[in-house]
Amino acid sequence: MTRVTNCPSPEQRTRAHVVPFAVFMGFMIVLQLAASQFEWKHPDAPWWRQDLAHVVYPLQTIACLVLVVIYRKCFEFRWSLKWTLAAVGFGAVGIGFWLAPTAFYDFRGMHGDPDGWLKWLGVAERREGFDPGVFENPAAYWSALVMRFVRAAVVVALVEEIFWRGFLMRFVCDWEGDYWKQPFGRATLKSYLIVTGLFMTAHAPVDYAGAFVYGSLTYLLCVWSKSLGACVVMHAVANFLMGVYIMNTGKFGLW
Repeated sequence: MTRVTNCPSPEQRTRAHVVPFAVFMGFMIVLQLAASQFEWKHPDAPWWRQDLAHVVYPLQTIACLVLVVIYRKCFEFRWSLKWTLAAVGFGAVGIGFWLAPTAFYDFRGMHGDPDGWLKWLGVAERREGFDPGVFENPAAYWSALVMRFVRAAVVVALVEEIFWRGFLMRFVCDWEGDYWKQPFGRATLKSYLIVTGLFMTAHAPVDYAGAFVYGSLTYLLCVWSKSLGACVVMHAVANFLMGVYIMNTGKFGLW
């Protein structure tokens, strides 16, 4: 079990749990603003203008990893072999629900963008997105792909779970008091609705249904295991499997 041993104040502990996520989201805002100004979706455009994510994502990955390392003494992961193994299963099931709508799209041989309830369930082709194929040089291609997997399976898993489960679940239980006295994994209807709802809205509308199911499963794992490490493993496994699915199907819009 990993215990907090070098986080001298609640304020520093809060910064450790919030700052990496805030920086991560800051990079996403920069990407959206820069893309509207500089991105040029054209075969003759240089690689960095075809998709600015190839510039922003590596910088984001490195910056957030550095922050997690700097603040590492403030995190209490509570590693457990039993719950780590359970988290692998939770991750596989969770990402299965996330990928089901686009798999259904292919299974039904659909074309175009569905309307109505299918749209709200996230049934879509999901072909447009981060594609390392923009690089013709093999070294550049594999570097971009490896960094994309590191971002998804390591950085996102750590930064998001440290924030959503490590901080926000406690914070919403007692934001006017000492929320760090709230035990990790305490189950309340309020924390479930707020954390899961915000987790959903942090994603694109096409992913709302998958994010709701996945967020609910992560909440359940958190409450059962009382282990932040298990939540991180679940997220890492889910994102890794999603990356494998993307590379095998060309559905780059999933990430």
